Amino acid sequence: MNIINFINRFPDESSCIEFIKEQRIHQGIICKKCAGLNHYWLENKLSFQCASCGFRTSIRSGTVMQSSNLPIRTWMMAITFITATKKGFSAAELQRQLGMKRYEPVFRMYHKLRVVMGQRDDRYRLEDMVEYDEAFVGKATKAKVRSQLKRGRGSQKQSKVAVMAESTPLEDPESGKGDKSCRYFKMKKIKNLEAKTAQHLIKDYIDSNAVLQTDKSTTFSDLSDCIDVHVSEISGTKEGNFNLKWVHIAISNLKKHLQTYHMISERMMQNYLDEFCYKLNRRYFGQKLFDRLIIASIYPYWYDCG
Repeated sequence: MNIINFINRFPDESSCIEFIKEQRIHQGIICKKCAGLNHYWLENKLSFQCASCGFRTSIRSGTVMQSSNLPIRTWMMAITFITATKKGFSAAELQRQLGMKRYEPVFRMYHKLRVVMGQRDDRYRLEDMVEYDEAFVGKATKAKVRSQLKRGRGSQKQSKVAVMAESTPLEDPESGKGDKSCRYFKMKKIKNLEAKTAQHLIKDYIDSNAVLQTDKSTTFSDLSDCIDVHVSEISGTKEGNFNLKWVHIAISNLKKHLQTYHMISERMMQNYLDEFCYKLNRRYFGQKLFDRLIIASIYPYWYDCG
């Protein structure tokens, strides 16, 4: 979806409302009051009314647009700009493209969409062979205290991020050389590098039957309760580099991606990680990415679409 296609497909607010309405009908609407499935549309109210109890569900209710005063077309155009590029897209640039006077509504809208991206990726667990490592990325710090903070690994100027990648080893039958292909990624901001933190993440986001690959850090010294097979190599060696190939590539790309933004706070860091992973995990979707994010954004939070 590019901006020309968007304008042709959704020329006005009514066409956007009709599209969202059809998507919600197709996916199914559940009444909050009685859990009824049969609804009919009230054109003058822009709402669905339950055929059983009469409870009304507005077209925005339960979606990312709930409680927002911005037009639906503005939301859909924002999704177009965000999904049209694999690279980062700042809120300030989005404000200019949408022609909006105030920055704050655009900033809040963008972060709501990032939260949706993270919620959608959290539905899935990594399987087969999984690489796991930690990264340090720059975050916003006050100028008064910046000079007093320590430098290098573990600096308070950086956020700690756990990076996981689902990879598959490959071998060229002619040369016998090994390589890897990669499917999905997860990135989570963490408070510390303690073993308990890693154990919780592995239990939450990695299938227990997977083969986990890490370096020989003490963080991963005891994972017997979390994973069946754990393989570790010394990071920086030939074996270690191959062992964590895709994790290291992802960390490098993440740091380049975050250069688009300025002053990312510790509180908002996870939202930026979610956007990066959402796009990375759907890097082959092309124009379908627009439709997938629309569906993720309008799906009622009380309904599990699988």
